[in-house]
Amino acid sequence: MAPLHRPVVRTWHRDSSTLFSLSDFAPVPLPLSLPHSLFLAAAYLCVFLLTVSAWMALPGPVRCGSVALNRRGWEDRTFDLNGGERGFLPGQKAVGAGSTPRFRRALSWDKQMSLLSSSFVLKGDATHNQAMVHWTGENSSVILILTKYYHADSTKVLESSLWRSSDYGTTYTKLNLMPGTTIVVTSFYICPTNKKKVILVGSSINERDQMLFISTDEGSSFQRQSIDFTPDTLIFHPKEEDKLLAYCKEGRLFASADLGRKWTLLQERVTKDRVFWSNAAVFVSQLGPALLSYLYVTCLIQNCSDKMVTAQFLGKIDHNSLLVQDDYVFVKVTTGNRTKHYVSYRRNEFVQMRFPKYALPKDVQIVSTDENQVFLALQEWYQSDTYNLYQSDPEGIYYSIVLENVRSTKQPEENVLIDILEVRGIKGVFLANQKIDGRVATVITYNKGRDWEPLAPPTTDMNGKPVSCKAPDCHLHLHLRWADNPYVSGTVHTKDSAPGLIMGAGNLGSKLVEYKEEMYISSDCGKTWRQVFEEEHHILYLDHGGVIVAIKDTSIPLKILKFSIDEGRTWNIHNFTSTSVFVDGLLSEPGDETLVMTVFGHISYRSDWELVKVDFRQSFPRQCTESDYDSWQFTDQKEKCIMGQERTFRKRKDTAFCIKGKSYTSALTNKPCQCTEKDYNCDYGFEQSHMETDRCIADFWYDPDSPPEDCHLGQTYMSSTGYRKMISNSCEGEPNKQQSSKKHSCPLLAPKGLRVGIKGQMLAVAPGDDITFTVHQEQGDTSSTKYQVDLGDGVRTIYQNLTVTDEPIQHRYENPGIYKVKVKAENMAGHDEATMYIQVTAPLQEVHLEVVPIAGRNHEVNLTATVLPSEANLTVFYWWIGDSMQPILTLQNNLLTRFPGTGKVSVTVQATNSRSMVQDTRTVRVYDNFQVIPLSFSRNLDRFNPNIPEWRDDIGQVVTKILAKITGVPQNSLVTVVKPGLPTSANLYVLPLDTKPAKRSLFVDKVCYHGAAGSAGVWTLAVIFLIGLIATGAFILYKFKRKLPCTHNYAQMHSVKEQEMISPVNHSEDTQQIIQGEEYIDDDLDSQTLGNAGGSPAFRSLIRTTTNHCY
Repeated sequence: MAPLHRPVVRTWHRDSSTLFSLSDFAPVPLPLSLPHSLFLAAAYLCVFLLTVSAWMALPGPVRCGSVALNRRGWEDRTFDLNGGERGFLPGQKAVGAGSTPRFRRALSWDKQMSLLSSSFVLKGDATHNQAMVHWTGENSSVILILTKYYHADSTKVLESSLWRSSDYGTTYTKLNLMPGTTIVVTSFYICPTNKKKVILVGSSINERDQMLFISTDEGSSFQRQSIDFTPDTLIFHPKEEDKLLAYCKEGRLFASADLGRKWTLLQERVTKDRVFWSNAAVFVSQLGPALLSYLYVTCLIQNCSDKMVTAQFLGKIDHNSLLVQDDYVFVKVTTGNRTKHYVSYRRNEFVQMRFPKYALPKDVQIVSTDENQVFLALQEWYQSDTYNLYQSDPEGIYYSIVLENVRSTKQPEENVLIDILEVRGIKGVFLANQKIDGRVATVITYNKGRDWEPLAPPTTDMNGKPVSCKAPDCHLHLHLRWADNPYVSGTVHTKDSAPGLIMGAGNLGSKLVEYKEEMYISSDCGKTWRQVFEEEHHILYLDHGGVIVAIKDTSIPLKILKFSIDEGRTWNIHNFTSTSVFVDGLLSEPGDETLVMTVFGHISYRSDWELVKVDFRQSFPRQCTESDYDSWQFTDQKEKCIMGQERTFRKRKDTAFCIKGKSYTSALTNKPCQCTEKDYNCDYGFEQSHMETDRCIADFWYDPDSPPEDCHLGQTYMSSTGYRKMISNSCEGEPNKQQSSKKHSCPLLAPKGLRVGIKGQMLAVAPGDDITFTVHQEQGDTSSTKYQVDLGDGVRTIYQNLTVTDEPIQHRYENPGIYKVKVKAENMAGHDEATMYIQVTAPLQEVHLEVVPIAGRNHEVNLTATVLPSEANLTVFYWWIGDSMQPILTLQNNLLTRFPGTGKVSVTVQATNSRSMVQDTRTVRVYDNFQVIPLSFSRNLDRFNPNIPEWRDDIGQVVTKILAKITGVPQNSLVTVVKPGLPTSANLYVLPLDTKPAKRSLFVDKVCYHGAAGSAGVWTLAVIFLIGLIATGAFILYKFKRKLPCTHNYAQMHSVKEQEMISPVNHSEDTQQIIQGEEYIDDDLDSQTLGNAGGSPAFRSLIRTTTNHCY
């Protein structure tokens, strides 16, 4: 089960020729003595010249505020997505003009706001196309910046620079980690529990030396630590500041307990992004013993050897499915086309998650797990671009639907973006985009999904004019997308430090329009809205929302920002720099509690990085007191009691020029309410009535009176009436609905849903493997149930309360075979049985395909596969013939087939026995016409016949080579195939030649008198082969007579040897003369004997021909 991916910004690409608008420039006061028209002309001329110069400087289209900023003919300038959690060294070095910041002071006309801006240029980093910026922590003035030149083709960082500011970004110092040595820093990490501890990951320029740089004083000084691995990711412990995990790309996982000074290898084959800290242990998803199988295991960092690793889940899990979040651990298992999802609550036993019976989930994404409840999005079997939202009971087991058809979008690498967004600052508030009949509309809930309602449209536009949008035909709709650049806001901006404040981009109408991104704001958590801008802006909250900063999301350079100190009712403009810059991001101290921010970007695509500090502190001379606050009550559009309580918050008065400060708390009072029907959801197995929205009715597949699975004899249970109080609801008292549930005694239930499995292994094992059987019972009583276990090899055992005590059943099969394991559960109410088959077999080593290399078209051909080891059982054979993509499956090691066409046909056999797979391939040549001449050998050859395929292949090749040399027939027209078994025999295949028809020979008629179709060349070759075989046999016997005297009686005389020749024809006188002569035999044939040049005993035999066949 993958975590929910936050939606990413899909930036609207504006035309590259877009010019400045007049709103981008600060008003310029003109002398009153000049005529008005002259003043106006001068102003327009100034604007025109600035516009043209800016347009000419533009190199091309840009995506500002996104991860990739494209510029023509240059590397992309991007931002590392992990910049928010990473982080540098003295060798203090002031850099050129950058060491003298530029100050500008702006004075607004209406609010007397005084802002101080200072600019700093990171000299020498113009070629660097990536930057990581981090404010080290609360109550700190230190900012760390890492700029890098990332080479996309090699996917490596080739250069880097490290900068540090200790005055809120007014000045920066370039740090030199190792004077005289070039070091490339790829990333930095900040300890979440102690912001002063910083770790840099770097290497020498040739990547030979890997190292860490460790700081305990916010980067004021660093200690170098060499390491012998290349970390891809560092993970700090959530509570213990000196404990670290390091994950490497090759799957190795290391641990350190002293802030990276010493490292220990924990495990290998670990899955990336599936490593989680526990209080004292590590949760890991790793590659299992079988290829492409994954296990969920835990271990202590003090000892994480294979023997000390604990498998927390029975069997293998899906790749990338492990998710640890708050009190819950999620995994999923796919078998066939069905996927089951499991949850562990507070690290207890895994239980299958219960969705409505016919939901049949295709995908599940976790939305949130806070407040002791799981909130998730589930795509059901009939959905393609939408998900349904569900919420759970406290254990995360039983789920009820709360909203249907939430829009989703598929992204590269199988990521899914779901239009659901949790409003930060006030728990239980969510925004969602619902897609019905192709129309997308935004809805909001204040009670975590119990009720949803559309957003109320504003009454006026940003100019104060009435709007024509009236409910119920027209509402406000928002784009619910998060930015992929961590330094800019998404289309909707909320913060924990500013409860009730929501800013978002969208439109008014009957549906959401993709290209409309007007900006709206709500200061009462979505109850009422106001329009503030006509275009999308990046938003930053300062001082708990006391100051809102907005910068236009545009592809052109800017030098102005807008800010509001009254929650967006009025806005001021500030020129934060004298030269327009491409804005790449906004940054403030973590927690948004200060009044200092940083704007960073670049003047052009070939310029250095520029950072502009904007300080609002001068505008607020004092700390706020109680008299500077008003109160507001949190309500939805109808009710004051939300989630069982009335909540009141405080906010600063519009006229108060004061600082809220770090000690500010927004919550004022919480008053519990009396429970009503609004405080209850439909329970598992029930759904909301379409006629009466406050009534829950049972689904057709659910029996409300059935006892729960953990109900045992002697206990009692309450049958659900269909209603469940919302978790984290604080109402008091009980309505009649909840009190009407009935109390029942648990009956003795017969066992049902009995399953037997193997812990952590497959159903195919090797002889001698240790096996642990597990027994699980889904329903029925377990305390009084007996379990009879038969392991299939004569071992039988009876257990009591087996599924309760979780007693392991361990066994070992010594001999190969198939064993039937049977478990019978029985009590007074009934019984149930479970069966599984265990295949005990050794892995296959080799398969050899035997098939005649020559076959006739449409003639039956036998394919035979020989498997090693020969005792392998339950082997399945896949036969792939020709170009067919559909194999033929058999349990036998042979197959009869026919080839319908001529030419070369590839035949492949794959043999598998569930533990391994091997294959072999042969090529068969298919002809319409050819001749087969059977051959036999003397008994002497049988003594040297090991009856293996390799020997038969070698014998056939040597015989073919000898016959080709004796007869002068091309070797590619002869094929000798030695048959398996004893006595040793073979077939000689004579293939047709591409020659013109010749006059029929008398010998041809005598050789084959069957009327078979064939060319004259075939018959002529047949006679020549017979002559050659006889001559070859005479020569070989003659040689053997000299080399092996007294070995065979028939080989002692040359004449006797010739009489041993068996000819299928009555040779003519001319032929007999040829046979009796030795014109065809050369002395060098002695080197052609089987085995070696000296004459192997394997060739001390005599070739005989028997009846030949024509095709």
